[in-house]
Amino acid sequence: MRIHLFAAALAVTVAAPLNAHASVQKEEVGRVAAVRAVAETAPNWDDEAGGDANADDPAIWVNQARPVKSLVLGTLKEGGLTVFDLTGKEVQRVATPENGRFNNVDVVTGVVLGGKRRDLAVVTDRGLDKLRVYSVGERGVEDVTSATAPLVFSKNSAEVEEQRTAYGVATINLGGQAFVAVSRRSEARIGVFRLVAERGGKVSYRAVKQFDLPTTFRLKNGSTWSPCEDPGDRPQFEGMVFDQTNATLYAAQEDVGVWRLPLGGKPVLLEKTREFGQPAAYDEATEECAPTGPVSPDGGKHLSADAEGLTIAYRGAAKTLYASSQGDSTFAAYRITAKGLEYRDGFQVVDGQAADGVQHSDGAAVTTKPLGPLFPHGLLAIHDGENTPGDADREGTNFKLVRLEQLP
Repeated sequence: MRIHLFAAALAVTVAAPLNAHASVQKEEVGRVAAVRAVAETAPNWDDEAGGDANADDPAIWVNQARPVKSLVLGTLKEGGLTVFDLTGKEVQRVATPENGRFNNVDVVTGVVLGGKRRDLAVVTDRGLDKLRVYSVGERGVEDVTSATAPLVFSKNSAEVEEQRTAYGVATINLGGQAFVAVSRRSEARIGVFRLVAERGGKVSYRAVKQFDLPTTFRLKNGSTWSPCEDPGDRPQFEGMVFDQTNATLYAAQEDVGVWRLPLGGKPVLLEKTREFGQPAAYDEATEECAPTGPVSPDGGKHLSADAEGLTIAYRGAAKTLYASSQGDSTFAAYRITAKGLEYRDGFQVVDGQAADGVQHSDGAAVTTKPLGPLFPHGLLAIHDGENTPGDADREGTNFKLVRLEQLP
């Protein structure tokens, strides 16, 4: 994420519940459908007064016994980890360790560690290059990270200072064991780790596999192209999700597109950003990359860089991948097929009575489980990178909650 916004404290705004069986009329905004959130968290402010809280990535924990009591977790960078209910009300806030910075979070359920069945949340601490692991239940989360948990990518504390650290995260339950995919900041690298039990109910992790993805690409005209990055950086990944039915990882390389990575197979680039193949150069004055040539015919049609949050909705045998198109503040919906990704439609979360719209979204999480009267058909939780209204020159971030039946 290159968008530096300001993000802290939570209150709630909730719309009156809609009829659970009411039909949803499709409204167009530009070239995509318009949907509205029915709840949101209060703004977070990324300054000292706001506790340096900058919302980024959500995850959903479904309470199987009492679905209406399900929870949503969200990372707040240096502001820690927030836990809120389905109305958007914060029920718990977990602080980061000293020098910690919580980037992404994912939930894995029903895994067996130390002979005990557990639901766990895994957070990437990019400040310390660690994974933080929390048990999750109706009362919230509890830190169960082992005190001896290793560095994820760095060789030592000096390398941690370079901040090429744990970044994006995705989890999966394979035969009762929890596996975690973690991307490395400023690198085109993804590591796969297995959670392991330690004494006293604590949890650590062990590396099992590593993907090093391309940083240079051959175009149709025979030339090669590398995406423009900050000096010394490579095209990184952040948004990731496992297909829970076949252990395939989908990973968004921000300036490139969406990859399919079977754990035992060959990575394939399935969907490209519109900027793929377009020449650009880094401008030291603005500290941004700017195009130096026309859009390439090799570019995609549906995602504007950065390609960000990925999440999968399971409806019977159908699987829909939702992808955040951060560059134009929309989302793309793809049907997952045996051949790859089939584009279905796009949507944008716009201003409504209960909440403002969503801009520059990083993370997203979805469930198709009915969660009570407010979300009778499921929930999409989305990071909003530009919550409004702001506070003078302070720009806020937060999370929006959307009813699933609105989506393609």
